[in-house]
Amino acid sequence: MRTSPSNKAEKKMVLEKIASHVRQVADFPSKGILFYDITTLVKNTEAFQKSVDMMAEMLSGEEINCFVAPESRGFIFASALSYKLGKELILVRKQGKLPSDTASVSYDLEYGKDTLEIHKDSINNESRAVIVDDILATGGTARGAGQLVEELGGSVAGHLFFIELVGLKGAEVLSPHPVRSLLKMPG
Repeated sequence: MRTSPSNKAEKKMVLEKIASHVRQVADFPSKGILFYDITTLVKNTEAFQKSVDMMAEMLSGEEINCFVAPESRGFIFASALSYKLGKELILVRKQGKLPSDTASVSYDLEYGKDTLEIHKDSINNESRAVIVDDILATGGTARGAGQLVEELGGSVAGHLFFIELVGLKGAEVLSPHPVRSLLKMPG
């Protein structure tokens, strides 16, 4: 059984090891963007398991019943958290990817515009959701997902990210909802 770091020094070492499994790719998907590639993290069983365990601990004591995951890399962490914590998993997809009746929101992201959709029957007034994604950059995707939850009558209990690019101040965009992130990078 995996155990969590018991003190600050041990936690810092574990986080540094986890961060070492994230590949940084310059000028992807467009010039001037530094892309944080998590495929190298999820390929490493120990680093991925430790990441999910520590993210789950960040939600300890939270009264939530679902995870809302934006396409596509949010699916990775939210699926693992959903399984680990026994909570519903609700997928938010790009426009035209869901087969049933949807609600949609358009939003700005750091290198363009996009539209997200959610099945209208996936959220109701009993839903207390945490929005889970891999990276918090400018906050557009997470804010859009949260807007969809609230539009359908649910509430956003907070946001959880694997990496937060603190220099881009995405957490400010998500206020007043709490924002948690496992790793903080300059951005």
